[in-house]
Amino acid sequence: MTTNQNGNFSTDVSDFLLNCFARSPSWQLSISLPLSLLFLLAMGANGILLITIRLEASLHEPMYYLLSILSLLDIVLCLTVIPKVLAIFWFDLKSIGFYACFLQMYIMNCFHAMESCTFMVMAYDRYVAICHPLRYPSIITDQFVAKAAIFILARNVISTVPIPILSSRLHYCGRNVIENCICANMSVSRLSCDDVTINRLYQFAVGWTLLGSDLILIFLSYFVIFQAVLRLKAEGAMAKALSTCGSHFILILFFSTILLVFVLTHVVKKKVSPDVPVLLNVLHHVIPAALNPIVYGVRTQEIKQGIGRLLDRALY
Repeated sequence: MTTNQNGNFSTDVSDFLLNCFARSPSWQLSISLPLSLLFLLAMGANGILLITIRLEASLHEPMYYLLSILSLLDIVLCLTVIPKVLAIFWFDLKSIGFYACFLQMYIMNCFHAMESCTFMVMAYDRYVAICHPLRYPSIITDQFVAKAAIFILARNVISTVPIPILSSRLHYCGRNVIENCICANMSVSRLSCDDVTINRLYQFAVGWTLLGSDLILIFLSYFVIFQAVLRLKAEGAMAKALSTCGSHFILILFFSTILLVFVLTHVVKKKVSPDVPVLLNVLHHVIPAALNPIVYGVRTQEIKQGIGRLLDRALY
């Protein structure tokens, strides 16, 4: 943004237009139905999981509280992105307000970082459960979950605030068509007439500092866990230990694999259609959200039993 004579920030743009799949418009029709089903699945599965954990006393434990945080983050991310994308696909509602765009940008960056941080805390939870089982009840307590939630919130809310602020202060001199389905930081910033070097550097630094450090700590935790598991000699102990952290490890793979593919497509963007990273960016907001509660529901006996009891109450 520029400043007027009174020193206030001004811009020539009052809203933006989200131009989804500019080079492959036929994708909108073919993707809209699967995306709708994934969105409904994500909302329904996470809603059922949250209700089950809330109503079942046997699930009032730190591990399930962390899972509840993950479900809440998934729901917010889905609601922030997918309804707008579907509105573009179905009704051609491409317009998004200037400040609404930067709000969406902030929520996406902040909540993705919070999700990554939650996975890190869950990895620590599994590390303590496997490597220090006798100390687990005294380390992973309700108070620990409360402190972890405050840390997740504070770290990511504060560190991601500059991203939309830096972008909103740029001068957008008439260009308002974003070649994306969402208000991704760099997709918006490249419309500016100003130098966006600081925006790029801060996005890069925050992304690799937060997500990078989280993934390193997550995989370090699992490296130590697998070392401990291999030393178990009791019959069935290895299978039981792997079962307790298998669901979480699968979720980590979902999250990191989609993120890795998205990054790689940007690295080799000259060899792939520019619409491919756009598609991956959209899917990254809904596929993990849809799969997370299903993986835990299928693999965790306590959750399956809790859902079964809720269904029995509802039917009878």
